[in-house]
Amino acid sequence: MTTGGFFKRRLIRLHPMVVMGALIGAITFLVQGSVKWDGTHVGTGLVMLSMLFAMFMIPSVPGGASEVRGNGEMFPLNGPSWSLFFEYIGNILYAILLRRLPKWALAVLCAVSGCLLIGIATHDGFLGVGWSFIDHGFWGGLVRMLFPYTAGMLMARVFKPLKIKGSFLLCGLALLAVACTPALGGAAWHNGLLESFFIIFLFPCLVWLAASDSSYGERTKGVCTFLGDLSYPLYMVHYPLFYLYYNYIGFDGNGVSKSFAEAWPAALLTVTASLLLAWFCMKFYDIPLRRRLSRE
Repeated sequence: MTTGGFFKRRLIRLHPMVVMGALIGAITFLVQGSVKWDGTHVGTGLVMLSMLFAMFMIPSVPGGASEVRGNGEMFPLNGPSWSLFFEYIGNILYAILLRRLPKWALAVLCAVSGCLLIGIATHDGFLGVGWSFIDHGFWGGLVRMLFPYTAGMLMARVFKPLKIKGSFLLCGLALLAVACTPALGGAAWHNGLLESFFIIFLFPCLVWLAASDSSYGERTKGVCTFLGDLSYPLYMVHYPLFYLYYNYIGFDGNGVSKSFAEAWPAALLTVTASLLLAWFCMKFYDIPLRRRLSRE
């Protein structure tokens, strides 16, 4: 595969849903009244500018004209796009440099980025950087991308599957347990160290062990394939709907707050609508468009 061919394949795989996420983000922002988190109204022209920035993966700077939501997000119409911005950087680095590195150099880069990750986590108390240029956001996001990227490459070169029956299910349960683990109190570095342990040690082990499962049949494989196909569209469309939910419950600073009894039906509707919208985009937009682009 040529470098140009690699970039083309990555764009075909990722960018259709980047565009769709930006479009849905603009629509939901207009639906909620085109207002910033502080209640300031935003003109339609600026919303369209922000949408174009998001479609072309151009990040917004805090306080800039395209930063329409007013809380510093790189991509205010669809916040999770920040991770795609860094993934694109990772793809460029991979094509130009990372794939050419020997194992020892890749291991050094992985170790250095892991140490930087620990430093950010223990300083901030959590790994929540990357979504904004505020403070050390850009460099934090770059580190958040580099460690798992290089760790994954190193694992692919060094580790071999163990062929363990049932490991996929056990690793899934372990991930669920991690997701339910509350943040640690006390000093900020306590929780930062816990999150670093999960990301640097536990998650790579879970990926390795889950990939070693040799017990699933065709039905299980089909379910996993469907969920895998759905996961990226879901990631790219869910947050605009969550913005609407935040607006409804008053989380965006509009001065209105809803009780739990009022909020949970809207939360259930938001999750259901996100899943349905992701399936619709996957079925009638993402997969057909990627197939067509791959043939051209």
